[in-house]
Amino acid sequence: MSHDDPAVTNPGLYRVMFENERVRVLEYRDEPGDRTRPHRHPDSVMVTLSAFRRRVSSGGHSVELALGAGEARWLGAQEHTGENIGDTATHGIFIELKEPGPASAGDGPAPLGPAPARP
Repeated sequence: MSHDDPAVTNPGLYRVMFENERVRVLEYRDEPGDRTRPHRHPDSVMVTLSAFRRRVSSGGHSVELALGAGEARWLGAQEHTGENIGDTATHGIFIELKEPGPASAGDGPAPLGPAPARP
């Protein structure tokens, strides 16, 4: 585990549920007002188990998100901090991919926070 691993930087919020050579599954729980320390996620799928509102920040930029329970979202590799800005607890699962994604020219960095679902 590296120093920017969320299970190391935020051990009270992230818990490793499963890991093998291809994926790692993290459970995330927080309460209103909780904040994470800076950490990094590889390409991941995030599944929301509760509805929540949060602010995700990195490099002087931030986005505010409101997600419902039972959503699945793509989270491109990124480093960020997060803050629960709502009035409900956050509960979610991150399925982190260990294999590199396909090389793509000119796509630039992944957007901050989870990507909106495609129709």
